[in-house]
Amino acid sequence: MRQPQPLLPTDRGFYLGAMLREAADRHGGVFVTLDRPLDVNPDLGVDLTYTVLAEVVDELSGRLWEAGVRPSEEVVVHKTDNVDIVLLTCAVSRIGAVPVLLSPGLAGPVVGQLLERLHRPWLITDRAKLEGPLKDVELSDVVRRTLSVDDAPGAEPLEKYAGAATPAPVRLHPRDASLITHSSGTTGVPKLAVHCPNTMWNRLVPQKAMGWPTRGETAALHMSFVHSRFYHLLGVLLHFGSPLVLIVDPAPSSVGPILARHRPGIVETHPNTFVLWEELVDAPGAPLSRVRSYGSTFDAIHPRTVQRLLDASQRRSPWLIQLYGQSETGPVAFQWFTRRSAARADGRRVGIGIPGFTRVRVADESGRRVRPGAQGRIEARTRGRILTYLGARDRYLRQLNDGWWEMGDMGYQSRWGALYLIDREIDQIDSVHSNLEVEDTLMSRLEELREVVIVPGADREPVPVVCVRGERPLDMDRWQEATADLPAMAEPRQWKFEDLPMTATWKVKRVEITRMLAESTAA
Repeated sequence: MRQPQPLLPTDRGFYLGAMLREAADRHGGVFVTLDRPLDVNPDLGVDLTYTVLAEVVDELSGRLWEAGVRPSEEVVVHKTDNVDIVLLTCAVSRIGAVPVLLSPGLAGPVVGQLLERLHRPWLITDRAKLEGPLKDVELSDVVRRTLSVDDAPGAEPLEKYAGAATPAPVRLHPRDASLITHSSGTTGVPKLAVHCPNTMWNRLVPQKAMGWPTRGETAALHMSFVHSRFYHLLGVLLHFGSPLVLIVDPAPSSVGPILARHRPGIVETHPNTFVLWEELVDAPGAPLSRVRSYGSTFDAIHPRTVQRLLDASQRRSPWLIQLYGQSETGPVAFQWFTRRSAARADGRRVGIGIPGFTRVRVADESGRRVRPGAQGRIEARTRGRILTYLGARDRYLRQLNDGWWEMGDMGYQSRWGALYLIDREIDQIDSVHSNLEVEDTLMSRLEELREVVIVPGADREPVPVVCVRGERPLDMDRWQEATADLPAMAEPRQWKFEDLPMTATWKVKRVEITRMLAESTAA
């Protein structure tokens, strides 16, 4: 049996199981609005409060404890997308178990592979998953027990344990595993990232500082509920008592009326969702007119989108804060855009390290820092780095270089330390200095584009895959004019946006697109 680790003065922790109850005790009945009822308790409707959510978490933790879940056991949450993913995560954490968050968008075989890396976990799911993607996955070999939020056959309904007594909260050691999420999986099967309360606390503190100027503003969020970034942002907003609007369906026709009714001062979503929400700039009810702060992370955001979002606000000095980082590190660099700076912004600039918490550098293949302006591999040093990759410790250690974490991106730094992102290392094409820079240029020149992704073709030639708003045919004359001074590329392939392979955070899987193009060419 492992001996308990002694607590050190630096061992502070961020505990998901406590944050809703602490927020309710501190701020009371602050409103929380959903766009669809909770699957675990649909009778509550969509107009809730901090207090109601805290009570749901307490009650769910009682059900889980009565079912037999105990501290340090792994509990996989893999169900249809909804806010109750968050509440189940907090309930699992409240009794000292370890939530393992798997995206609702993962294919069944991928879920099966990830379950095999765990230690006979519990599984919380629903009928849609068990009768859909998980239908052919042999769960009995890898899962301890399966619980369902509904009446799924072959699973124990959580409702069976309704009314169970609420157990006392359990807190793990700050340096013990307390949350497991997965990487984006843009290059293959996702890796399982192991977080602990202490590393999560080191991510939370700088984000609280960034959230201070907008404390108490109504916040509208459409984000992946299985990503660690969501929980840190939620921790910040709950700390300051912000009313919340939590959105599952990102369609402008659904989001517009909700935002127009609540007029949020804070809006955060995925960069590709912000591109979609450009349609809200002139929508009825001016849904973005009171936004003071936009938040963007997970991926690069196009300068065109930044300018349109900021112009939609009627606040005196709105801004957009962009965070650069990974699931493995949390944010390692940041920058702010205002209306004035966005107009002349370089989309490749991702900011500077977070003072006192992170450092960034650009290194050559031997791990030595390169001179300012020289291209190399981006590396970061941060106290928020994960503990390991579960079941892939060697892979984790390969990305470490004397405490510096390889981000997998290529870039350079200015003389003053500003970091510029060129491309993912795996996505580079010899004839194009930066695919991302070309994509930004095309998005700015062709306002009809919903997305453009440049990937290598069969002979490593750059192939642009474009998505046009409204699925209209691409105007080839405008395309030729827009690309006249850009690197030579193959003829554009027009796809529907819905056909692009995406991660849980709407990040485009470029490697998958390359594979799909190769298969279509062979066919």
